[in-house]
Amino acid sequence: MRSILIVSLISGILLTACGGNDSDLAQKKQELKQYKQELKALEDQISALEKEIAKEDPTFARQSQKATLVTTIPVVSKTFEHFVEVRGSVTSRRNITISAEAPGMINSLRASEGESVQKNQILLTQNAETIRRNIQELQTSLELAETRFSRQKNLWDQNIGTELQYLESKNAVESLKSRIASLQAQLSNYIIRAPFSGTIDEVFVKEGEMAHPGLPMIRLVSLQDMYIEADVSEALLGEFERGDSVVVSLPSINKTLASTISSVGKVINENNRTFKIEVRLPNDMALLRPNLLAVIRIKDFSQPNAVVVPTNLILADIKGDYVFIAEGKAEEGKIAVKKHVDRGMTYKNETVISQGLEGDEMIIDKGFREVAEGVRIDVVDEEPGSTAMSSNLQ
Repeated sequence: MRSILIVSLISGILLTACGGNDSDLAQKKQELKQYKQELKALEDQISALEKEIAKEDPTFARQSQKATLVTTIPVVSKTFEHFVEVRGSVTSRRNITISAEAPGMINSLRASEGESVQKNQILLTQNAETIRRNIQELQTSLELAETRFSRQKNLWDQNIGTELQYLESKNAVESLKSRIASLQAQLSNYIIRAPFSGTIDEVFVKEGEMAHPGLPMIRLVSLQDMYIEADVSEALLGEFERGDSVVVSLPSINKTLASTISSVGKVINENNRTFKIEVRLPNDMALLRPNLLAVIRIKDFSQPNAVVVPTNLILADIKGDYVFIAEGKAEEGKIAVKKHVDRGMTYKNETVISQGLEGDEMIIDKGFREVAEGVRIDVVDEEPGSTAMSSNLQ
């Protein structure tokens, strides 16, 4: 009503101005002043009438308010699951550095980085010429000792000679064979072989360098026995058991898989207050590499038919947590109603409401910070991709 009167008065002013081109400017100013006074008087009358009507009809006040634009979403009733998440890394049980067993110069390097090798394949050899010469000398002595033993045995079989001569010749043969076997075992230490099939990841030495026991020469890696190792806070002690099902995410290669816990540590690390767990990994998964980041999730809570709302829609006042819901019929005008709630567990931006909601309410989403208890609202359906509407509701 007020807007109609205002439009009528403004129209009258414009008509008067257009029709009186020859009128004096002072007369126009006087007419404008008169219209403003009349408009003010009408606004005062309208305001007084609205107050009188509102006293007799409370719904009139809400209907006369300017509605706040909002969107609503239904309160969801579903199975709520909570997961404990820990970070770990992919580890291989066959990720080793090979060192020399005896000191010696490297005279042949047969491994290169990135090369695939088989078990027992020779990777490098060291200079062992002294041992080889000793073996040759002993083998010559062994041939002579065996000849003597053979002759002594023939004589002994004919009851010729003494038993001591027979035993001495036999012992000489056995002693030389034992010394040769010992030297051959030492010689094998100068030939470095692959202990398992895998890939040469790094080579730390060059031909002609001296190799020393304990210093790394080659890193050999196999991707056939991989697992995840993670350090878990002692606060989660009891949440993980061997055989528990877990969900493993590998963000770097965008892979998710189901697995089980293969081992749970029994000792708390006193430095960082954690214990270790191990999770199995398949041997045929591509792109698995040692030290690859992994996220392990294990379900520690589940509640069927839980009332769940987005966490960000929960506000707080002196009475506690609350949300705004839309009540009323569209034709009569909807209003915002504050509902105090008791919250339960939260996971992935969703919170369980243990008390306060029945599960069939429409909760105010966009625009929830712009409303208050009893404020009139206008629920709109936001179209996908509508940035203008989103900016009005934020």
